[in-house]
Amino acid sequence: MSTYTYTRKHHITGWDPEDREAWAAGGAEIAKRNLTWSVVCEHIGFSIWSLFSVMVLFMTPDYGISLDQKFIITATATFVGACLRIPYTQATARFGGRNWAIFSAVVLLIPTGLVLMLMMNPGKFGFGWFLVVAALTGLGGGNFASSMTNINAFYPQRLKGWALGLNAGGGNIGVPAVQLIGLLVIWLASDKPEIVCAIYLVALAFAGIGAAIYMDNLDHQTSSYRSMVDCLKYRDTWLISLLYIGTFGSFIGFSFAFTQVLQISFKSSGATNPALAAAQIAWIGPLLGSIARPYGGKLADRFGGGRITTICFGLMIASAAILVTAGTIADGHAKHAIETPQLVAFIVGFILLFLISGVANGSVYKIIPTVFEHKARNNKGLNAMGKVIWSRKMSGALIGIAGAIGGLGGVAINLVLRSSYKQHQSATTAFWIFLAFYVIAGLVTWWFYARNEIVLDDETTDIEVAGSDRATVVPTETVRSAQ
Repeated sequence: MSTYTYTRKHHITGWDPEDREAWAAGGAEIAKRNLTWSVVCEHIGFSIWSLFSVMVLFMTPDYGISLDQKFIITATATFVGACLRIPYTQATARFGGRNWAIFSAVVLLIPTGLVLMLMMNPGKFGFGWFLVVAALTGLGGGNFASSMTNINAFYPQRLKGWALGLNAGGGNIGVPAVQLIGLLVIWLASDKPEIVCAIYLVALAFAGIGAAIYMDNLDHQTSSYRSMVDCLKYRDTWLISLLYIGTFGSFIGFSFAFTQVLQISFKSSGATNPALAAAQIAWIGPLLGSIARPYGGKLADRFGGGRITTICFGLMIASAAILVTAGTIADGHAKHAIETPQLVAFIVGFILLFLISGVANGSVYKIIPTVFEHKARNNKGLNAMGKVIWSRKMSGALIGIAGAIGGLGGVAINLVLRSSYKQHQSATTAFWIFLAFYVIAGLVTWWFYARNEIVLDDETTDIEVAGSDRATVVPTETVRSAQ
């Protein structure tokens, strides 16, 4: 049995989640505690990342920001958050999962305070200011990669689908959470967007303190820039990243754009208060997508990530077809007027895309550790410990790469919608592009990951981590008293 040595600096040595005895004797509780606070930090990070998806509803003409510029602002936040996922993946190994969770929460106080400043002073700050601050909110998008890499190291292979899905899903709920708070503020005090920012300043302080008290660093977090370079040599890296554009890219892209699409649609349909009408509905899709994510991981644990992801893309094709049909009908009306049937179809189509992409997010992330665990087990040049370390290194690297590329898919969604509205005064062209991409992604998933699904037996390494002496794992209660 592995020995988990705990220090007063929240540092664990000898962590081997595949050791079933150690896992049952206290390892599961340690992992659960770290997962809980990882979810909290990532959740609030997602909220800050998507803060401008709510702020655009408050931006009256007094702010001097056009519809075209609003799409660019949200695309900027999405782009920076996606790019930061690469260095954030490395940060956990370099600085420790607990240490980086604290920093990544506290640093978000800066963009949140700046958003508060901008929203309290309509017309006093130009478009450039909004772009810079939107870029800083992108720091919240990086939290996903460091959090997922950290939790990947805490859990055994047999539970990774559920754990990673729960971690990601709990983080994703940060999007509908901030949108719900925005709805309440619009309803109760429509001219006070700074209230939303003030709430999150308090939440960030709470997350940072909680991470400092309850989270831990592991001694063999294994992500590195070298691992990322090595990971790029594998075909699976590029294929899984493509799939993640269609799953997470859809989720985060629609999360940023859905409020604006709804506001435009309600305005075209003649609603008296399109901002409030949009806010009442916009949160539903991201919430369902977030809740569905861990179940996508759980289904993948049981039936295989490739099979579940293929089914999801098939359903996303059908959902996109609803949008295409409704958009085409609306385009046939005078001045592209949107009538009630098309408005309902837009809402149903988008919510279905959110829900299904949430399931697919979880199932794609099951494919990642499965692929590299399979490669590790078949690598005769590695001993037992070497296989564990290599699998974790490559899985962690691909989590960062796929997360970044998937996030860029969200940027593409915002830019495609912006271009469609600008050139055609409707989103129908964008809907056709989304549908075509889902067809391609579905075919790729079926061909490479569903036809011959990788099935790992339930073997465990039960290896001794270097320096262990088979002493009993430190019980959770004792660990806490030593902190």
